[in-house]
Amino acid sequence: MRFRHALIMAAGRGQRMMPLTSDIPKAMIVHDGSTLIANGIEKLKGFIDNIHITVGYKGAILAKHVIEHDVRTIFNTDGKGNAWWIFNTLLKNVDEPVLVLTCDNVVELDADKLISDYKEKQNPACMVIPVKPVNGLDGDYIFQKNGVVYELNRDKPSEVYCSGIQIINPSKVNRLIQPTDNFYDVWNDLIKLGELSCSVVYPKIGLQLIRSSNSMYSIENKVRNERIYEKTNNQLHVDRFVISTFKLHAVIYSLD
Repeated sequence: MRFRHALIMAAGRGQRMMPLTSDIPKAMIVHDGSTLIANGIEKLKGFIDNIHITVGYKGAILAKHVIEHDVRTIFNTDGKGNAWWIFNTLLKNVDEPVLVLTCDNVVELDADKLISDYKEKQNPACMVIPVKPVNGLDGDYIFQKNGVVYELNRDKPSEVYCSGIQIINPSKVNRLIQPTDNFYDVWNDLIKLGELSCSVVYPKIGLQLIRSSNSMYSIENKVRNERIYEKTNNQLHVDRFVISTFKLHAVIYSLD
């Protein structure tokens, strides 16, 4: 078994990154000489044949951009919830694991280890990929026993939280639960059935962005080699990544 499909969710408005996203979708923020989503697509092309994208906010601009990068399918989910595509697109018929990422996750993944872990967990309907929590960044904390998730909680801390990356079998999800357009509902329904798992495999390197609502400061958090970098001026430089004119957190996960 290997991944044949991946989906990048890029429909969001990117409110936390205003004013930059007033003119372009978050997925098209400049990153390493290209864009967030273009770099994500190129990384996935190394081991996945079929790459699908959801678009919404400024969808026409984004669709034109990703077409230039030879994606397989573009789904317009404007005005829909983040899980709508599972139940209302052609992917609902895919009866195999689909790698799902948010567009602001630019990651290095060990696909072989992820597939092996997924198989060891008996091919659940959904398997979330965790990261260690980083001070100052919100997330959905994962509570699990023997790899089976029994609670996700945004307010009660645990050792890991969701990275924004997951493996989903859309056909199996459709067979098990009623349609919904919200991932919290999907996860909670799968938890009740024992069909939400948590991987033991972490992203090797990842970069995720959120805008700061506080004053700018510099901080380094060495928990599992995770780091947050901020600059006190109007530019942020992380591994040749530059964003100007607004305050931003860049989170780098490095778990090698």
